[in-house]
Amino acid sequence: MPRDTERYVTADEVGISAAAVRLVVEVVSPGKRDQDRDREMKLREYARASIPVYVIIDDYDDQGTVTVLTEPRPEKADWVGVHRVPYGTEVTIPEGPAKGFAITEAITGPARPRK
Repeated sequence: MPRDTERYVTADEVGISAAAVRLVVEVVSPGKRDQDRDREMKLREYARASIPVYVIIDDYDDQGTVTVLTEPRPEKADWVGVHRVPYGTEVTIPEGPAKGFAITEAITGPARPRK
């Protein structure tokens, strides 16, 4: 978020508008309903809000995956840049406030055997 958040305060003064958010990192929750929300609903809504980078760390996707989404298309509620790798494979955040930060096996743990 920008340091000067005053211009992003919502009309009801309860929160900050999505326009201030430059990066979201999501750790997928257990449970089918929560997983659908984290993987699908939030993915669409963050694209609609034009949040430039969305990172999903997902213990429940096959053997564990990290997905980095960039270049949101708000009008289509999807992303141009989609980079998905299994745990154990390094992925670097390509832009935004965490540009250059590497998500490595030290964070996710190693790839797990297929179920």
